[in-house]
Amino acid sequence: MRRALRREAPSTVGLLADEQDFAAMRRYRTFTFDDHTLYLQQVESLLKHLSARGVHTTVALFDPEEYAEFCADAGLPPDTPDSRSRFTAEVASVGATVTYTGQPLDDLIPLLADRAARRATWEYATTRLAGLGACAECGEDIGRAAFDRASHLLLRVLEAAGTGTHHLVCSTPADGEHLVAVLHTARDAAGPALIGPDEGAEFVTVLAVAIALERPAGLVLRTTRPGAGDRVHGWRLKRGALVPLGAAEVFDAYCTDAETGEPIAPESHVEYCAGFDIGADEPEAHH
Repeated sequence: MRRALRREAPSTVGLLADEQDFAAMRRYRTFTFDDHTLYLQQVESLLKHLSARGVHTTVALFDPEEYAEFCADAGLPPDTPDSRSRFTAEVASVGATVTYTGQPLDDLIPLLADRAARRATWEYATTRLAGLGACAECGEDIGRAAFDRASHLLLRVLEAAGTGTHHLVCSTPADGEHLVAVLHTARDAAGPALIGPDEGAEFVTVLAVAIALERPAGLVLRTTRPGAGDRVHGWRLKRGALVPLGAAEVFDAYCTDAETGEPIAPESHVEYCAGFDIGADEPEAHH
């Protein structure tokens, strides 16, 4: 009976994926590992063991700085396995996690890092919107109005894009940060595009920050359809509206590394197209 119950009790493993984070934890006496490679091997062995017993297991990034802050705020001694366990449970409830399905750690770690980065972007953007307050003239919540406008623009783009598998990227600068959101969706002839709630919220929130702060932003759409080459379209945000880019501008945007500015070789079987018109509606007013 106990074994049966154990299979219904999920587990979370906190992972020190980075060597620097691993080195930071070695200052604690009760953290007994001294080799990062061996540590990763032991973590992977544990994940396989839990999976073999039918235990649903998720993996979360373990951040030593956040752990120290957690212990200080909760009044917990940091040099104990119990405190580390409580922190891991906290991270699993509010942070980014990846479900272990037997994949190698070399595949799981990049996925986990990507989810953590997306989570941090969403949290920053959400906080930024929430701090804008109400419009002094009309009393409307600026962040909420921008979020509604961004949602409207996204739905218009996907409606105009038609059927196919769509990959969208939105990027905007914000107070020294460069916010990037990615959205994957698909649409068939039978209905609207299917949008995951988390990805959709992250994407709309980043676009909303650009709208609310009146910052420059770009949106790129890549569409894949059976039997045809991929097509890439692009827009720039201007006064709460998406203005189509020309084909040459789309090529430059898609074939330039966003971080380094270095050119990226264009892909074969990809057509770089001007952005299409998503409708001539006026942007909703905000101040």
